[in-house]
This record gives sequence, C-alpha cells and structure tokens, in this order.
Amino acid sequence: MYQYTEVDQRFVDERVAEFRDQVARRLSGKLTEDEFRPLRLMNGLYLQRHAYMLRVAIPYGLLSTAQVRMLAHIARKYDKGYGHITTRQNIQYNWPKLEEVPDILADLASVQMHAIQTSGNCVRNVSADHYAGVAAGEVADPRPYCELMRQYSSVHPEFTYLPRKFKIAFSGCPSDGAAVLAHDIGFFMVRNDEGQVGFEVMVGGGLGRTPILGKKIRDFLPEEDMLTYTEAILRVYNLHGNRKNKYKARIKILVRSLGIEEMQRRVEEEFDRIKDGPGRLTREEIERVKAHFPTPAYDPQAATDTSLETFKASEPAFAAWLKHNVKPHKVAGYNVVCISLKHPEIPPGDITDEQLEVVADLADEFSFGQVRTTHEQNLILSDVSDAHLFEVWRGLSAHKMAVANIGTLADMICCPGLDFCSLANAGSISVARAINEKFDSLDYLYDLGELKLKLSGCINACGHHHVGHIGILGINKRGEEWYQIMLGGSADRDASLGRWIGPAIAKDSVPDALEKILEVYLEERTDEERFLDTYRRIGVKPFNKQVYGNA
Repeated sequence: MYQYTEVDQRFVDERVAEFRDQVARRLSGKLTEDEFRPLRLMNGLYLQRHAYMLRVAIPYGLLSTAQVRMLAHIARKYDKGYGHITTRQNIQYNWPKLEEVPDILADLASVQMHAIQTSGNCVRNVSADHYAGVAAGEVADPRPYCELMRQYSSVHPEFTYLPRKFKIAFSGCPSDGAAVLAHDIGFFMVRNDEGQVGFEVMVGGGLGRTPILGKKIRDFLPEEDMLTYTEAILRVYNLHGNRKNKYKARIKILVRSLGIEEMQRRVEEEFDRIKDGPGRLTREEIERVKAHFPTPAYDPQAATDTSLETFKASEPAFAAWLKHNVKPHKVAGYNVVCISLKHPEIPPGDITDEQLEVVADLADEFSFGQVRTTHEQNLILSDVSDAHLFEVWRGLSAHKMAVANIGTLADMICCPGLDFCSLANAGSISVARAINEKFDSLDYLYDLGELKLKLSGCINACGHHHVGHIGILGINKRGEEWYQIMLGGSADRDASLGRWIGPAIAKDSVPDALEKILEVYLEERTDEERFLDTYRRIGVKPFNKQVYGNA
C-alpha cells in the first residue's frame, strides 16, 4: 500500500496543528460556531444530533494493520468503543469530544491517516472496487490510479471549492464492485483494441434528492490522461455548476441540463487546452505509484491443501460460511474473505474496538497485514489461503463476525438515521433490527438468493436505497416515522434506479410489507432467477397488489 513521503507527512502534521489552534479558539470563544463550521468540515468534523461526528478517510478502502489498531485505539479512548463503516469505505466516530479531536487527528497522522476532505464541497474520499487486485478477470488493479487521484485532488485549488461535494470511484473488473454509475465521475478500467490499459469514463451519477445514473463521456481514455481529463470535467463543472441552489448544484444536474453530448463537447474542448500540461501522467510516475502495490508473496503450494473438505464435513456452520462469505481469488489456493459486520444484534456496519483488534491480528497472521473496507459496510481479508480459512473462520466466529449472510437480505446497507444524524427524518437502525428479527432463518435467506436491501433515513440516500434490489426510505409524516419502499434498483454494471411501489407505510408495518414482497417473488420466480431478475420481468404491479391489496 502507499506510504507517505516526508512531504505527505509534513502536510498532514501541519494540518493537525492548524486545526488544534482553530479548536482552541472555538473553545475560548474567539471563533463563533458560524466561523468554526467551515473549518471543522474541512477536517471531517460534523455536528450531529447528540454530539460531534468525525469521519476518517480510508482511501480506496485499504488499511494496514497498524492503521486498524489505531482505529481501535480511537474507538476505545475517544468514543464509546466502536466505529461505523460507511458506504464511502470510510469510518465514522459518533461521540468524540471537541477538545479531544485534535488529539484524535494527531493519532491518525502517526499512522498516515487523516480526516481531510471527508466533508465539504470538494473531492471526497476516492473509492474503489473492494476486490481490486485480487479479482479473477480484472482488467488491471485500479488502486494505483486511485492513489494518483487522491494525491492530485488533495487541496487542489480546482477541486477544493466546488459548487457541491464530489465523489469519484474506480473499478477494474467487468462487473462493478464500486457502484461506479452512482458517482459524479466513475472510471471503469478497460483495454483498447491494441491492448493498452485505459478508462471508460462516466460522468453525472449520484443519488440523493435527484437520483441519476452516470452517463458515458469517453469510451477510452489513456491512463496518462486520467488526471488532466478529470480536471477538464471539474473546470467545466466549476464554471457552469449551479452555486445558487444547493439542491441543483451537483454535476448530475449540470449534465442533465446540458445533455451528455454538450457536456462532452465542453469537456473535450477544455481537455484539449490542458492535456499536455503538467497534470499529464508520465510512465515513470505511474510506475512509481504502482510499485507501492506489489504482488504479495503467495505460496506456490497453496492449492495443494486438502483440509477444507474435512472441516466442511465436520462443521456445517463453516461450510455455510465458505459458501456465502468466501469469494474466488485470482491465485489458485487463495480466497477473498468477506467479514460480515451484519450480526443481527449489532447495527449494520458497526465494529467494536475489540473486533478491530481481532481483524488486525487475523490479517497479520493470514492475509499479508492488510484489511479492506467495502461500500457495503463490511470488511475484507483479501489473501487467505485454503489452509488458513478454518482458523480465520474460528477467530471471526468468536467475535460475532462470521455470520454467513453476505449477499443475503440480512447483509443490508443501513445509514445511522435518526439515532445520530441531524439530517435524518426517520430511524434506520431500529428498522434494520426489526427486519432481522422478522427474517431470522438463514435457510430462508439462502432460499431467497442474492438480495440487496438498502435503507436510508432521509432523502440524502447515504444508505443507497435508490440502487437496492429493495430500497427503503424513511420520511417524516406529521411528526411520525413512515417508510417508502422501492424495488428494482442495482448498483452493479447493470445499474438501475428503483421504483416506488406505493404510498409510505407505518414503521411497524415495514417487516410485514417485506414479507409480502418476498411472497410474490417466491411465487413468481423461475429457476435461477434472482429477486432483481423476477422484478424486471414482472414489473411493480404484482408487488403493489400484494402489499396494498390493489386490484
């Protein structure tokens, strides 16, 4: 993984010192809250319903075990013993005290981490497919390009004061493990007819109040032009984005109003002016950053291990975990282990300090000392050999991180909702708990097959409800919590936005409504059909009729 240079470290350290002074002035009354607000947001500090919330950047979801242990230390010393993994692959702490935030940032800086640009109208944390570098069929590892983008976009004047927040994602696979089409700019790694690596570029995606999927603006962009083309897009957005109305300020609104052809014309015109400038990547710079992501020292004999079959036969729970939580790896004898943070007793995405320490220990012993976060609010050990799977499972099981539910209804995305967020209209965590209580049979969940449930407590869509196979949105209706349900969304390469099935329903009716929706699916599906496939074939009407009794 990328290691800070002396310049990187100095920049982060000086930023910590600067914010320490700003906090001291706020606490002494020399800064008002209005004056302090933009300063704290530049450092990832929000003021929520009950306390401050600190959002820590995890670039493209990659962590060393030293960093994981530091996150555990922060949870233990400065919070209430846990953190929350977000859909941008970051981690949030919900209870830091303002006077202690500079100390948290200093601790983060000691392990090459920070909270810069996790808020504000700037380029946010650059995210990536969580299988990057290990997925079979991958065109190329996108992480070096994510790192190049991270470095280029950090406090870049063209990227710092945008009309609105800006999100960038990369995927190196033909499938999409990064929800690329739901981003302001998305990069799919591709090869042209000559075999050269480059990018298919998407622009204008985003969820929230006005959900829109990104549109293709370039079929093939050479890797050397990645940064300059991004800057061309940002320049057009900076010049023409709506700065008067924050609800119309995202680049997706600009692309929709101009049309993709006109947007493309303006971007290409700007690109022609800057493409040979200092932002153009050299082969030497690309290779320099790639060198930070070497291939691990895989054991050439790993594929000869035969212990798995013995353990599968003796431990049914282990066999189920292998089937659902362990994914294929590009190297024979190795596996990608998905660590479920969706235990039914714990809010989705939450992880305790003790669990973080356990994950770090397992990664050091069995996965080359690295851990990944996912945009689906789980963790990953990317390089576990066949011979070590049983030990990893046993370690995770002892700490409620081996529930065999990846890809099932129980593996839901859930924002913090009204429990914490000052923007939320309704609770999310309590609804997730009620759903888990209703659907508590793993055998039933397995029979349903792949099913992505995504839950948001407000229209800002931090839970990505628009692109869930089943999406749930909490709303405020005359002071009460009500919920709208949509079906048919997808964040994969076949991305689609869900469609509302009918009026909002009361909070305590949500689990029963889901049960009725699933009854339709089970009755109507054909062999091998996922829920999404059945919905796309039969449409919304049968589900509406079952839930609302409409003819």
